[in-house]
Amino acid sequence: MKALVISGGGSKGAFAGGVAEYLVKEQKKEYDLYLGSSTGSLLISHLALGKIEALKKLYTQVNQRSIFSNNPFFVKKVHGEEVVTINHFNVLWNFIRRRKTFGESKNLRKLIRESVSENDYQTLKNTSKDVVVVVSNLTTSQIEYKTLRECSYDDFCDWIWASCNYVPFMSLLVKDNCEYADGGFGCLVPIREAIQRGATEIDVIILDTELQQLNRMPSKNPFSLLSNVFDFLLEHVKKHNLTIGKLAAKNKDVKLNMYYTPTVLTTNSLIFNQKKMIKWWEDGYAYMRDKYDSKMTPIKYDS
Repeated sequence: MKALVISGGGSKGAFAGGVAEYLVKEQKKEYDLYLGSSTGSLLISHLALGKIEALKKLYTQVNQRSIFSNNPFFVKKVHGEEVVTINHFNVLWNFIRRRKTFGESKNLRKLIRESVSENDYQTLKNTSKDVVVVVSNLTTSQIEYKTLRECSYDDFCDWIWASCNYVPFMSLLVKDNCEYADGGFGCLVPIREAIQRGATEIDVIILDTELQQLNRMPSKNPFSLLSNVFDFLLEHVKKHNLTIGKLAAKNKDVKLNMYYTPTVLTTNSLIFNQKKMIKWWEDGYAYMRDKYDSKMTPIKYDS
């Protein structure tokens, strides 16, 4: 059984789209199992359906308004660099309404339902493919894996939305008396889950460089400090996921093909810049083309 695993990474998902497009179109890869965490959960339904062009349109036309119904920060340029500052009015408005988060991402929820229709959901259910979304249950402190085969259409859209919600900047999903948030908080790269579901060969797209390539600038405000703290935690979650995944692959004799970003794409994946995301998609495709054209092989972990 072949599986495709896509990590979290916010706007960097555009790069994963380019990588996946090359694997599917040029290398004729076909998968039985698709697993995604955070932005990866947005990609996998379209990839399972073979709707590459629709996915490309989605990831190259999205912007801040497409995601946030109440954006908790401003993005402005200072000396050519994008800097995030707090939108005090929007944050205060959320507090006045007694919301639990600084901002809200209800527009993303609408976008998910528009991009993954009920017909798409039924089409996937009628195939032998399985699509699995990772969510973090903050109430029970558990990682949960939501498979399309066990969900209604409404539930499946909710789980994708929850998996993408980078709280406290985005909305919190309250469902079945539990609070759910970004799947990346618990499992950023769900390799082990793919193995446990029977995968014998896995293509893994990791939206980060293989080695740490930068030191972060000092925090400018509470938001940037909180973002840096989360990035620190997620970096260690990623390393843990990869270590456990590689050990599981060695134990089960599973072939891993791991694809990293060649450079640091952004230091803030909550900034959805259309021009950059168009370039990242193209970069992902070109990166894979260059690897195969030069007869380079993906990083493998064999027993």
